[in-house]
Parts: sequence; C-alpha cells; structure tokens
Amino acid sequence: MSETLRAVTDLTADLVRLDSRSSLSNLPVADQIEAALAGFEIERLDYTDAAGVAKRCLVAHRGGRGGKGGGLALSGHMDTVPDTGWQEDPWSARIDGEGVLHGLGSTDMKGPVAAAIVAATTLPADVPVTLLITTDEETTKAGARQIAQHSALVRQVKPAGILVVEPTSLVPVRGHRAHIAFTAVATGVQAHSSTGKGRNANWDLVPFLMAMRDIHERLRTDTSLQDSDYDPPFSDFNLVVDNHGTAVNVSVPVATARIKFRYSAKVDPTPILDAVRAAAERAGVMLTEAREGHPPELPADHPLVRLCVEATGKAPVTAPFGTDASELQAIAPCVVLGPSDIGTAHTPHEAVRLDALAEAVPLFQRLATRLAG
Repeated sequence: MSETLRAVTDLTADLVRLDSRSSLSNLPVADQIEAALAGFEIERLDYTDAAGVAKRCLVAHRGGRGGKGGGLALSGHMDTVPDTGWQEDPWSARIDGEGVLHGLGSTDMKGPVAAAIVAATTLPADVPVTLLITTDEETTKAGARQIAQHSALVRQVKPAGILVVEPTSLVPVRGHRAHIAFTAVATGVQAHSSTGKGRNANWDLVPFLMAMRDIHERLRTDTSLQDSDYDPPFSDFNLVVDNHGTAVNVSVPVATARIKFRYSAKVDPTPILDAVRAAAERAGVMLTEAREGHPPELPADHPLVRLCVEATGKAPVTAPFGTDASELQAIAPCVVLGPSDIGTAHTPHEAVRLDALAEAVPLFQRLATRLAG
C-alpha cells in the first residue's frame, strides 16, 4: 500500500467512525480533523444551530509568502444525512476485499475531505493552500455561511479559487442548482378520532398539497421554467409530509409539508415562489421559507474551469444537486471537483473506493501548485 493510500485510508476510516449526522454536534469530527493539520494556522468558527446543538467549522491555511496569500482552497463538509435504511453498522468503516470502505458519509463526503487534507498537508510548504471545512451542508448550509460571512482568516488569505471536493468522479462541475426550502404547517385539534371532538390537520393541508402537485407538473412541462444545460432540465420539487408520529386513531394535531425546490442560475424562481405563497394563503396554512445562496455557475471558459479541465482532461458539466458553493462563491470562484461517485451517497449502502480517493491527492496538489503560480 502506498503512503498516500495508507494516509487517505486511515483518515477516512477515522472520520467515518464518528457519528456526525446533521442533527448532532460535529465537534468530535472537527477535533479529529484539527489533529491532522499540524503546521497549519487554524481558525475555529463555533456556532449553535437552530436546535441548540453546538457546531464548529474550521478554516486552515499554510504556505505562501509570509504564510499568507491567495492560492487554492479545498472545501468539504463534516456532517452526514441520517442513517435511514442501514442494515449494517453505518459507522463501521468496514473495508472489503475490493478496497472499498463502507459507511455513512464515506463518499459524501468524509472520504473526499480526507483526500483534500492529505493533499494539503503533503504539499511543499511554500505552496499556499487553504482548507474550508464546514458542517450543516446537508441541511441549511449554515457552516458555509459562517465561513463566508465571519472568517477573518479567509479575508486575510483571499483564496484565488475554491474546489468543493464533493464526489464528481473527478469531472469538473462548473455550476449547480441551489434550493429554496418551503415548510407549510396546518394545525388541528388532537382527540381520540372516534369521538368527533378533534380536527384532523391533514384535511386543511390537502388543498395545499393538491396545488403543490400542480406546481410539480408545471415544472416538468413548462419549458420557460427549465434549463437545457442541466440533466434533467426541469427543477426538482420534492415533497415530504410529516404527521409527527401521530397514531391512526388520533386526529392529527399538526401536519407539516416540506418541499425542496432546486433551480439553476438561468431559472427565475419568482413564479414558483408566488404560486406556493398563494396556495398557502388560500389553504390557510402557515408557510415559511429558507433560501441558500444564488445558484453558482461559472462559464465554461472561466480561468478556474479551464485549469480544472486541463488538469483532469475532462469537459466541464453542470449538476442537478447542490453544494456549499452556493455560499462559498461569495469568497472566490468555485468549481465542484472531487473523487468517487455520488451514486451511492444518501443510500443505506454508501461506500467509497479507496484508490479513487488516493488518485485525487496528486490532482489537488497539481491544481494548488498551478493556481499558486
């Protein structure tokens, strides 16, 4: 096993073994990462999320004249999605005979984060490199916003470009969709359903849901709301309905509908915003919205995109998913480029090929060296 492969394997396994679902504190993972960054100037950005959970982001820098100055930033997140559907231990970091490491967050994105850290820590000391390690990417992008809005080290270093190392099979992604999260809440009266004394909140929510179905269909048929540069060209409009554990013999006191609407830079979200708001008002449900930054998208001939194309030999693409680039683009131009395949992410069989992680290390180093020059 090569030194690079061993280092990536060990760090990925250490990170996967730590449970950092977005609902939990990520401080143990942040501590593990900080311990791997000897010789780096490190800035901790601590905050408390909306549920009162302690969170931490890290900004780390090394190299350049006087230890400062421009260069490449590598970014990844520490949090994972929930362990829904897993039949084996999600945090085992089990390595099979094919050199594949299994575990929640292995691909999305503790493995790519490990590759970025190994690349940064083994660069020549005079090459400037910055690490932007976030959390809450899977939920609110709050970690990336903390860095973009509050990092003194980022303002001092002024990275020239950012690689968000999400799994793209090392294909440069020059743009992706961003999202608006809608939450609609209908309120009823809880009672034993047989007594007729309750009021089921679902019946108030149903007219709103019917309107949301119409919007979902409109996005798939109205070409004025589509972007042919993306696959699929229509925007995602995904619905989840929650009765908060109410039993079937109880009138539902609270019914919640959550919708994630993803749109690209060329799509004006205003018609969808207006339609959702109007439907909520007609149905008498309470609506809240949470937006992340504008969809990031660089032209194919942007210098950072061209640099990534030259380094990888692969044409740039766009992606239907979202990343921290929607917030980090406020710091510097962003390209999404990382090892592994997003196909197993958010599934109960998430896994990552360790040789794919090791392959990314010299690529990140070449890009850092080129951008520094």
